[in-house]
Amino acid sequence: MKNSLSPKSTLERLRRKLSSKRVDERDIPTYGGDLESVFRYFDENGDGKISAAELESCVKAIGGDFTSDEAKRAVESTDSDGDGLLGFNDFVKLMEVSGEEEKNNDLKEAFKMYEMDGSGIITPKSLKRMLTRLGESKTTEECRTMIRLFDLNGDGVLSFDEFSAMMV
Repeated sequence: MKNSLSPKSTLERLRRKLSSKRVDERDIPTYGGDLESVFRYFDENGDGKISAAELESCVKAIGGDFTSDEAKRAVESTDSDGDGLLGFNDFVKLMEVSGEEEKNNDLKEAFKMYEMDGSGIITPKSLKRMLTRLGESKTTEECRTMIRLFDLNGDGVLSFDEFSAMMV
């Protein structure tokens, strides 16, 4: 998926659009909340399922760049009953997967801010530099101690995996 939208940004964009689209009662479980409204918005023909074409159309309508092939793959990867359509539970699963991808991308971006010159590791010096930029003054020794708490392999620096474990 290019320019993938997080579930949160998708919900926010759709919330605005939903006010202009009539949402009637359908034969889908009532789970309440925004995700059900989003599901109903994507379900353009009201059959209680979302096709790849409906998914593509709605993602494009909210500003995403989503091809027919990407929509088909998204449906195929989460379609639990093999009918080529997404039921509500399948849709929830798809949104959760999208959220995990977004979270991982955000972690990678945050890691890049802390690492030293693209080295792939966070050193006490690079941690100190970033904390200073954020307005928190720490000594190099304090940063070394902070790293030690999450340094799983004991090498004195944080890899991306160690950083991810720390952030979760």
